[in-house]
Amino acid sequence: MPAPRSTKPAGSKQPCPGRVPAVENAQAKKEESSQAKRSPSSPQGAPKKRSAFGDITNAHKTQHILGKKETAKAASKKAPKGLIVVGVAKNNEINLKKSASKISSEDTPAEKVPAEKADPSQPPANQVALVQVRPIEDIDKGQQDDPYASAEYAKDIFNYMREREEKFVIPDYMKNQPDITRDMRAILVDWMVEVQENFDLTHETLYLAVKLMDHYLVKVTSLRDKLQLIGSTAILIASKFEERCPPCVDDFLYICDDAYKREELISMEMSILQTLHFDINIPVAYRFLRRFAKCAHATMETLTLARFICELTLQEYDFVQESASRLAASCLLLALKMKNLDGWNPTLEYYSGYCIQELQSLVKKLNFLLTYQHDERLKAVRCKYSHRVFFAVAKMVPLDMLELEESLQKASRRSLS
Repeated sequence: MPAPRSTKPAGSKQPCPGRVPAVENAQAKKEESSQAKRSPSSPQGAPKKRSAFGDITNAHKTQHILGKKETAKAASKKAPKGLIVVGVAKNNEINLKKSASKISSEDTPAEKVPAEKADPSQPPANQVALVQVRPIEDIDKGQQDDPYASAEYAKDIFNYMREREEKFVIPDYMKNQPDITRDMRAILVDWMVEVQENFDLTHETLYLAVKLMDHYLVKVTSLRDKLQLIGSTAILIASKFEERCPPCVDDFLYICDDAYKREELISMEMSILQTLHFDINIPVAYRFLRRFAKCAHATMETLTLARFICELTLQEYDFVQESASRLAASCLLLALKMKNLDGWNPTLEYYSGYCIQELQSLVKKLNFLLTYQHDERLKAVRCKYSHRVFFAVAKMVPLDMLELEESLQKASRRSLS
């Protein structure tokens, strides 16, 4: 790896002529003034709750409406004088009774249970459903006027990303890389974190670049002297995909200390894109983490702590096989426990698709990473999140393993009760 430079490369963030930057919302401006660039969809105010699901049928409403119609119809008819009035009124009464009995016979299956078979000690089926359904908030309801939130499509977008996760599962590829080790990969990712900071790139760019590098190494055997070239080219591709004004090729040649030529960088870019069939819209944990933080109404400090935990996993090869959504959910759950906040609520379980029992093993693995796995060569992430701009979350004391185990068990019992 090249020796770090003290100065930031000149011209790394040249403004694009003729391109007008989009107007960010008020929350995004506040975040960008205190931290590195982030998407403006960080958790905002508490959304309104969705009404609880009750009786999903409309049989009782139909009966009430039809009853009113029949009564009004009967009252509007002019009855003849004399004894015929009594007969017409009697016929109307009989018709009303037949109509009511017909409507009640077409009610829901739950209401067809005979009286002699129904258990008087049990409440009706519709009341049981009301007790079992827990309130779930619509986290996109309050952002209809925010064009950057894409509130109308947000749920479908993240469901689509969950489906794409199955396509981008990373196997254990190190056994097929005779000249590359886990430590080399960790050092490379540590360097990529520094590049993201120096170029002021978004976190999505960093996460996507690491994914591109891993997926390329799954299919191509590489030598160690080309590893940095792969990493820098992956950042270049991710920058073109995520950034409004990505750095130019000369900037990446500069940060590599001119170890590679322009032709080599362009050739590697073509190789990566062709190997991945230009399918580089890979789901990353950072996007899911921001989405799940909305469900928890997490503060910026709690979200930053979860981001710190998630970014530490980029360097660890043991976490490359984890799905992005499960990793993001586990990082947020651990951050909530470290801040002594309530854990997995019904809204989080609904939008993440994970119950607390499915996250316990990964949460304990993440806490072990925070507590024991400190490599002195890997300093970029911890130094980055030790700054006051990031609330110095890297300096927080990790939870005791036994204390975390007890807390997770209690939360699991509460969720099952």
